[in-house]
Amino acid sequence: MDVLDVDKLAEYLHLTPAQVNKMANRGKLPGRKVGGQWQFNEAEIHHWLEERIGLSDDDELDKVEALLERNHGDAGDATLSQLCPPSNIAVPLQARTRSSVIRSMCDLAATSGYLWDAAAMSEAVKTREELHPTALDCGVALLHPRRPQTSILAESVLALGICSAGIPFSSGRGHLTDVFFLICSYNDSAHLRILAKLSRLVSQPDFLAHLRSATSADQAWQSIVDFES
Repeated sequence: MDVLDVDKLAEYLHLTPAQVNKMANRGKLPGRKVGGQWQFNEAEIHHWLEERIGLSDDDELDKVEALLERNHGDAGDATLSQLCPPSNIAVPLQARTRSSVIRSMCDLAATSGYLWDAAAMSEAVKTREELHPTALDCGVALLHPRRPQTSILAESVLALGICSAGIPFSSGRGHLTDVFFLICSYNDSAHLRILAKLSRLVSQPDFLAHLRSATSADQAWQSIVDFES
């Protein structure tokens, strides 16, 4: 993975080098000093952006999405409803434990034909959950591996599972989770784009209520279409 200096990171984040130095000195950017100069691991910057998306309001999401568009363009940028057709949705999801949820969600994503090894993806997602659980207080989990699994993935895929009742998915938090999205992205940029869109979607008033009231995959998919538009 590439190592970025201050100038390269400033260019990527569309900031000035002085702003990057200031943020790094204040501990607001993940980096380390080598020979008195800040250096940044590209993977760590990716995870910093990922966490920023998870804590963002609409204004912050606008900024992150604009950043991604400036750096990577919008060619081939699929909607969530395109990434997650009814065939990738389970209502209800027949799973009652964290392991069975992850396994079932990866099997579901594999029905798209773009994920070739559901078992390998399941292990990658489990490892990510052990490092940092993705369950939110609103009862939604945004499952994904720590890094894009390009060796087992042809294109980005999104799957959705809705349990009939909440389960204790994230140990120690005390919240139950009943809505599970699985993000299988082909690259870092696609992952951040999908995560930003999902974060915006689940924060919309009434979206989760509509999703939880769905009695079929088609109804759940239509909720995504309606609220995404």
